Amino acid sequence: MIPGGGQPNMQQILQQAQKMQQDLARAQQELAATEVEGQAGGGLVKATVTGSGELRGLVIDPKAVDPEDTETLADLVVAAVQAANDNAQQLQQSKLGPLAQGLGGMPGLGF
Repeated sequence: MIPGGGQPNMQQILQQAQKMQQDLARAQQELAATEVEGQAGGGLVKATVTGSGELRGLVIDPKAVDPEDTETLADLVVAAVQAANDNAQQLQQSKLGPLAQGLGGMPGLGF
């Protein structure tokens, strides 16, 4: 017979939840410290973002700069930042996805 009439051990559940919360916080800190890159125009524009999506750097090859066509340069910058953010989202999914599943895919966590 299960002690407590088959009720789950609340202390054990709370400990597991606390460990998951700590693992999630640690993974989020790792993401904030990890940098990923995205590029556009065959590498003419490169953007670096953290795993949490914060833009950290932007490198523009002088060949991409045409004073007569700043619109193309702006498009390349946007594309590079989007590519970097896509890479950051993939990193988030690989780091946080398993934790979110362990938490039952809790709503509001954005996974």
